[in-house]
Amino acid sequence: MASSDFEGHRAVSRDAWLNARKALMAQEKAHTRERDRLAEARRALPWLRVEKEYAFDTAGGRESLAQLFEGRSQLLVYHFMFPASWEAGCKSCSFWADGYDGIVPHLAARDVAQVTVSIAPLAKLRAYQARMGWRFKWVSSAGSTFNRDFGVSITPEEIASRAPVYNFGTAPFMVEEAPGISVFAKNAAGEIFLTYQCFTRGLDALNPAYQLLDLVPKGRDEDGKGMAWLKRRDEY
Repeated sequence: MASSDFEGHRAVSRDAWLNARKALMAQEKAHTRERDRLAEARRALPWLRVEKEYAFDTAGGRESLAQLFEGRSQLLVYHFMFPASWEAGCKSCSFWADGYDGIVPHLAARDVAQVTVSIAPLAKLRAYQARMGWRFKWVSSAGSTFNRDFGVSITPEEIASRAPVYNFGTAPFMVEEAPGISVFAKNAAGEIFLTYQCFTRGLDALNPAYQLLDLVPKGRDEDGKGMAWLKRRDEY
């Protein structure tokens, strides 16, 4: 267990604490207003029409991208790292999945379908999902170019050359599958559009555990070692 030594952190009177807290609250409010402006700018992005047809293996059989909307006009896809050769899903993506598993009904109430997509065969996905006790819809993109087309499949040649192919061509990625979020909209004519994507630190805000850790004295406490501390929740 990690040390709880907080040696050196100053303690002050209640009045001094309240003054410091109110000063920080002013910064937090400014950050909230800026976050609202950023969200508005995100929604105002131009859209990219999805011209290609995609099909996925699901628990209910083959489904098209349009069918994944399940009658809604918005679709949020989490790209979960699970190469076909792996026997278990990525522990980091599992960390994220623990956070979003329970919110799917809330999203559905706001006209949003949420689905998790991985390249591994459906049988592997279902076995791992049962192990972790998740309820969200998880589908396999095996046999399609979906992961590649939306920026989360990396070729062996790109890995070897450290080509900057991830995160909109700004960074290399050293594993064959990468995490990300893709957001789609479907209009009344049935046309599908890519409206937003994010990768790397853009995914942070979607992880409730990180948001809570940011509130405690030690923060994420990763000491420059990234997520080396992380385990799947049944492995601690």
